[in-house]
Amino acid sequence: MKADIGLIGLAVMGENLVLNMESKGFTVAVFNRTVAKVDAFMEGRGKGKNFIGCQNIEELCASLERPRKVMMLVKAGEPVDAFIEQVLPFLEEGDIIIDGGNSHYPDTIRRTEYLESKGMLFVGTGVSGGEEGALLGPSIMPGGSPKAWDSVKPIFQKISAQTTAGEPCCEWVGENGAGHFVKMVHNGIEYGDMQMICETYQMMKEGLGLSNEQMHDVLKEWNEGELDSYLIEITRDILGYKTDEGEAVIDQILDTAGQKGTGKWTTVSALDLGQPLTLIGEAVFARCLSALKDERVEASKVLSGPNVSFTGDSVELINDLKQALYASKIVSYAQGYQLMRAAAEEHEWELTNGGIALMWRGGCIIRSACLGKIKEAFDTNPDLVNLLLDPFFKDAVETAQAAWRRVVMKSVELGIPMPAISAALAYYDGYRTARLPANLLQAQRDYFGAHTYERLDKPRGEFFHTNWTGRGGDTSASTYIV
Repeated sequence: MKADIGLIGLAVMGENLVLNMESKGFTVAVFNRTVAKVDAFMEGRGKGKNFIGCQNIEELCASLERPRKVMMLVKAGEPVDAFIEQVLPFLEEGDIIIDGGNSHYPDTIRRTEYLESKGMLFVGTGVSGGEEGALLGPSIMPGGSPKAWDSVKPIFQKISAQTTAGEPCCEWVGENGAGHFVKMVHNGIEYGDMQMICETYQMMKEGLGLSNEQMHDVLKEWNEGELDSYLIEITRDILGYKTDEGEAVIDQILDTAGQKGTGKWTTVSALDLGQPLTLIGEAVFARCLSALKDERVEASKVLSGPNVSFTGDSVELINDLKQALYASKIVSYAQGYQLMRAAAEEHEWELTNGGIALMWRGGCIIRSACLGKIKEAFDTNPDLVNLLLDPFFKDAVETAQAAWRRVVMKSVELGIPMPAISAALAYYDGYRTARLPANLLQAQRDYFGAHTYERLDKPRGEFFHTNWTGRGGDTSASTYIV
């Protein structure tokens, strides 16, 4: 018996993914660096099923149908390169290596070129959905060598999540690093969504003094409307979860957030591509600030905020929070798609924005009701430059605008930080402003560094310099954009 696909890495995601594959009718060869894990799996969750347990990589490769498909779910970085080198001697021309981890997309670009130079094919694919998604159906975002798609498509689309219409949440994204780039942006949006929900939670808890049970009920209601999403759903459940002793687990968790790098990569990519990914950037920095726990505890003893308590209508503020969260969520997606558009131009990828929204409809962490509307927006206008300009989302944000502003003002009044939600509003206000104060900024740059400026009454691309002090002469610096 030959296997349809081989997998290296039997940690949580790998183990659940191969169980998913096997349940869909595929035979899977499995290997793990710690071989005892293979034996434990074959005697445990894999017992009596269509798995081939392998003791080494040579055995794994020998057990596969041609073209061989070897998938890795290992830690990003050097471990991926190390396993590629271990697998290569046992592969032939046309065989396929698949990296299903959270690799940085420049590494995927490099690996695709390297393996294609050796006659092999490479797929770098995002897999989103966590432990449950891997087992029951994740969102899968493959990119890499286009010739590999026909071979991996039947497996990937069968094991992926399905929309209510039966569409697989998996489609070819694009060449080389495109799949991992889209997964990176997905994770960046995930950072933003999580942070905004946390800010809303803090306002309800500290501003309004709501109990966990009351917040649970609020999110339960929100999850039945436009905010219907996986993250709202699990937050609802977290707020209602208690130990056997009746204690709320949420209140026992230390307030320092971890991160594995994808949010940072998204923010750095935005800076490299000159895109204003302000909301996601603030979400990343909020995690960094949370990690300064000891400093914050000491600072709380020294630094004071406003001595103000909420005195208004709590029901009205809860409704405002709902609208502010929804509007900010739209901005988060708008910024994410703005970044993907810039990357597609930079790397000559043909990303299908509506198709990406479809892939995110099920299985992944940011799945939500509004993704259907995002798909409609890009299907209607594939050249849409910003989601905020789509009629549906334009109306949604304008409807929420007054509530959004009231929430930000209330957060400032009460001294409750809302970095992501307020950044979303600031982005909206900046994006809708025809004339920003960058004219003054350019004058400042020209004053101290002779960096030149463009004029309103002259064609774009024509640069001018003013001798502001009378001592600078007519020499100016060359003009370039980093």
